[in-house]
Amino acid sequence: MGWKDGRMTVLAAGTLPWRRRRGELEVALVHRPRYDDWAWAKGKVDPGELFPVTAVRETREETGHEVRLGRPLPTTTYTFRDSKGRLALKEVRYWAAEVTGGTGTLDAEVDEVAWLPAPAAAERLSYPHDRDQLDSLVRADEAGRLSTWSLAVVRHAKAQPRKGWTGDDQLRPLDDRGRDQAVHLVPLLAAYGLSRLISSPSVRAADTLAPYAVTVGQPLRFKPGLSEEGFAEDPGRAVHHVERLLERGTAAALCSHGPVLPALAQVLRGIVDPADTDGEVGAAVLDALIEDGMDKGEVLVAHLVGTGSAARVVAVERHHPGDTA
Repeated sequence: MGWKDGRMTVLAAGTLPWRRRRGELEVALVHRPRYDDWAWAKGKVDPGELFPVTAVRETREETGHEVRLGRPLPTTTYTFRDSKGRLALKEVRYWAAEVTGGTGTLDAEVDEVAWLPAPAAAERLSYPHDRDQLDSLVRADEAGRLSTWSLAVVRHAKAQPRKGWTGDDQLRPLDDRGRDQAVHLVPLLAAYGLSRLISSPSVRAADTLAPYAVTVGQPLRFKPGLSEEGFAEDPGRAVHHVERLLERGTAAALCSHGPVLPALAQVLRGIVDPADTDGEVGAAVLDALIEDGMDKGEVLVAHLVGTGSAARVVAVERHHPGDTA
């Protein structure tokens, strides 16, 4: 909870799980017997939790499905009366999501999950504001921009300062805050199903991704061109690593350093889809990153369609372990 425009604000996150059945787009709604309503799976952000992590957790709890987040969908803000009768705001952030597994077991708040074609879902939704997310999802599907893959660019977490460090700079480790950031990155990166992990060989970068690599059981691949030293010697090598990931089209995370990141972001800026509204917003996000850089431990998530020369960025997000409710 927090305060916005002088009102108490409840922060929440959720998803629109989608699938294609016999060629038709379907989405999942949940029914809550307490309110006798049909809506999207969503819930409040826990203290210290990032919005995408909340969205995945709440979807799992309410539908029994594990999901991988895709492109962000419109945020909903509305007023309601809290338990004491006070007027408050609720802000809910949403993502399109594809089901990757799960048991299908529902929590106590939900008694039914219904997979429906988009027109039927629009009719069954209890609240008009929930149709904004569905409309956005359908538009993306009609444009061939719904099925996406994610590329996360990570600035290494906070490290021991250069001042006072007498050893090889590439061996400079994370400090306590940095190690905490690295742990908090695990559920964030997991929310996007990132499986290919690329890092500068510098200890502070490798140890930023290491907890996630261990959690998902994926190898951490080291690229000297992503180090500060390698970038200073040949900036084209870092750009090449991004281009190789675009060719693969596999959901990936890449960890590097402050001086390197604007060049990586410039590659993504050059392939923003100008025909996509979210892509236009993403262009502004990338422009700001290129100009001002990223904080330590911050993550840029680019959502892409296509691969190689046909790859296009259709949406961009920025997240930081400190950006919590």
